[in-house]
Amino acid sequence: MKANAAQMSKALDAGGQGARAFLLYGPDEAGSQALLTRLVRAMGSDAERIDLELAALKADPTRLTDEAASMGLFGEKRFIVILWEGREDPVACVQAFLDAPVAGNPVAIIAGGLKTTAGIVKLMLAHPEAMACASYLPNQRDLEQIAAALAQEQGLRLTGDCAGRIVRMAGGDRALMARELEKLALYLDAAPERPAEVESSALDAVSAVSGEVDQKHFIRAVLGGQPVQMAQELARLKAEGENSISLLRAVHRRMQLLARLHGQMAGGRSADSVTSSLPMWEKDGALPQLQRWTADGVATLNTRLLDAERSIKAPSTAGDVLADSLFLSAARAAQRRR
Repeated sequence: MKANAAQMSKALDAGGQGARAFLLYGPDEAGSQALLTRLVRAMGSDAERIDLELAALKADPTRLTDEAASMGLFGEKRFIVILWEGREDPVACVQAFLDAPVAGNPVAIIAGGLKTTAGIVKLMLAHPEAMACASYLPNQRDLEQIAAALAQEQGLRLTGDCAGRIVRMAGGDRALMARELEKLALYLDAAPERPAEVESSALDAVSAVSGEVDQKHFIRAVLGGQPVQMAQELARLKAEGENSISLLRAVHRRMQLLARLHGQMAGGRSADSVTSSLPMWEKDGALPQLQRWTADGVATLNTRLLDAERSIKAPSTAGDVLADSLFLSAARAAQRRR
């Protein structure tokens, strides 16, 4: 069945009640991950998480059903997470699990921007034992509402323009927004049972000592075709303690914005039109980046960014060298597109 974010949140907050499997997909991958975090939190720190790959499911069509029906060794809760990406498409194993007489453990399927014609999407939308929720890239107002909701979880109530300021400070990144709000809660000694209001003065005090690095100049150099400046910014960021995965994700977030703008242009709007309505923190540099990066170029770099992050996380790899090489290649490619 189709679910909106509120319905999916309610089901995941209840530990996966109301369905056997939950498909979290759409272009806003951060939104899908945020929903998955709700299930992780609801299951508890003692729960056993089972991560399954598509290739393994295709090789053993009964694996998902068996894992879902299995009990923990000491009776602890279990849940299953499937990262649905790549060329494998073992929809049949998910169908078998949904139709099985016994389910047991909840299953979360994380996917990217799948089309509604994709087999897994059609299955999850149609099956009574499944829920599917598509996450779309939020606008400024949506992000401010997200910031307010995250603040409420920390026992904070944002006043004035504090929600907008937190969104701008974090560049729209939910994880960074959550981290800033955690700092505010500590600063104000707030908690759900000890609520506190956040005023501009408190935000000024925390942001002044937070030490958050500024990635804007680095992103501008990568996407603007400035390899020398990119290398200088990369060295500065690393000296300040920034890591490669964080930088890969920062560039990826910017490319997601460009992908969304290209989609609007495909509908007949001009580059000036789609960039003029952006909030200030997104508008900076958007028009030249949009003109320099084609839709195909955006899609290619997005894929390479995700591949680089997975490679860095894998054992026995070149680590940061992979990311540094990709940043340099992207900057040089953008330089050639002048």
